[in-house]
Amino acid sequence: MTGRDEAAELAAALDAPQWRPPRVTPLDRRLAVDRDSVERGLASLVLTVIELLRQLMERQALRRVELGDLDEEQIERIGVTLMALEEQMVGLREHFGLAPEDLNLDLGPLGPLLPTD
Repeated sequence: MTGRDEAAELAAALDAPQWRPPRVTPLDRRLAVDRDSVERGLASLVLTVIELLRQLMERQALRRVELGDLDEEQIERIGVTLMALEEQMVGLREHFGLAPEDLNLDLGPLGPLLPTD
């Protein structure tokens, strides 16, 4: 190949359209989500927090029962309240199509948020 051929080839290569990554605009950064997935995700997050609090209250109540801090009436009232809250949680999970596992966030090296027992 002569110098002239190489120069022509180089010029042609420089004139050819080159691939460039697509330009990302602020509008492209928005997530394409639908109303149902947003509602389900928000419900999952809120129910996860409520479930965590419910389990913490249940453990605290059991500890107080074991220590003998509560009389029979208080124990009964706490038990009924915790059972009603658990029933409400089941109803809300079913309404949003969530399984109990859906509420257990994976915290990576720390493991799951909620106990799996």
